[in-house]
Amino acid sequence: MRQGDSHLRSVNEVVGYSIQALDDHFGHIDDSIIDEQDWAIRYLVADTRNWLPGKKVLLPAQWISSVSWEQSRVYIDLDRDTVKRAPEYDPSKPITREYEAALYAHYSREPYWAKSSGAAKAA
Repeated sequence: MRQGDSHLRSVNEVVGYSIQALDDHFGHIDDSIIDEQDWAIRYLVADTRNWLPGKKVLLPAQWISSVSWEQSRVYIDLDRDTVKRAPEYDPSKPITREYEAALYAHYSREPYWAKSSGAAKAA
């Protein structure tokens, strides 16, 4: 059996992992969204179904603070209530820039496209 780099993981590895917010753990990772232009892992789809009623929300991948492979848990830098109130994600609909803008506004964070356009202006 060939030994690989133990730090390399498939994005599918975290599907099913529970989510640990700053104040509580909840739900699980249901899927991931890849940006086809630059092949970045743009979002993790969080299923909050242990709240009644549950829903799916998107968590930008860059907000993952750590992953515990041993505990099968993804740690995020957000509180549970903020995620609970996030705009619902409907996998049957395309992710539009308007949806993304509402998502980042909800989380009060700068969108990824603003950072890349700011870097382009500075160059």
